Amino acid sequence: MTGKPPSRLALYCRLVRLDKPIGSLLLLWPTLGALWLASKGLPSFLHLIIFTLGTFLMRSAGCAINDYLDRDIDGQVKRTENRVLATGQIKPKEALWVTAILAFVSFLLVLPLNRLTVGLSVVAAFIAGVYPLFKRFFPLPQAWLGLAFGFGIPMAYAAVLETVPWTAWLLLAANIFWTLAYDTEYAIADRDDDLKLGLQTSAITFGRFDIAAIMVCYLLAMALTLFIGWQAELGKWALAGWLGALACVIHHWYLIHHRDRESCLAAFHHNNWLGFSLFIGIVLDYTLR
Repeated sequence: MTGKPPSRLALYCRLVRLDKPIGSLLLLWPTLGALWLASKGLPSFLHLIIFTLGTFLMRSAGCAINDYLDRDIDGQVKRTENRVLATGQIKPKEALWVTAILAFVSFLLVLPLNRLTVGLSVVAAFIAGVYPLFKRFFPLPQAWLGLAFGFGIPMAYAAVLETVPWTAWLLLAANIFWTLAYDTEYAIADRDDDLKLGLQTSAITFGRFDIAAIMVCYLLAMALTLFIGWQAELGKWALAGWLGALACVIHHWYLIHHRDRESCLAAFHHNNWLGFSLFIGIVLDYTLR
């Protein structure tokens, strides 16, 4: 006997990856870290609610539009062949409606903030919306993903300070390098399928230097993060969080250096702990100083 088919709500939850929160967490930690740095450890409750909910909503909208644009590709890739659009369980127009509703609610969330932050939110939505197209022509689409995943950083600074200082852009650069590192780990798992489909990814572009490139990106991200912490006059707790993140980087090298598919995916998911370590170090430093 076959089981009861999933409800529309269950299918929509799968479309926006509610069953796979790793993407939202990789967005959340740098955004909250920026909010703590901009407010010097005293973010408002309103800002916390807006940026936390906004992170989850926009990541969900990004997943829906990504699956809509990749609906003819996902069925040919082992990792994505069971996505609900690729299998025909939901229709393309449903994915567009889900994207539009989530993006609209996200926009409503930022309306109480200042005009600069609202303007940056429009830029962020555009960057996230066109990302799925970049794998068709851009040799490092993961760099654009890093820009999309990190644009909550200048928005957080803008919300608190009504300006975006140079340190915010430097923190965004660190996030781009971090995303290049972890999403290249992810792309290694899909490399054979992507080559057959003629797609562009950093794993393909870096070729046999993929592991070295990942580690260089990690170290650049860590160096920039350390410099930003020094500029913000953070102390021992932030340094402890940074050292915890560095330990994650070393662990990732151990996982990925043989290019085993499952180990590379495990390293990708472990980046949640790297991001959390940096964030909790900032929180503790402001709280316990």
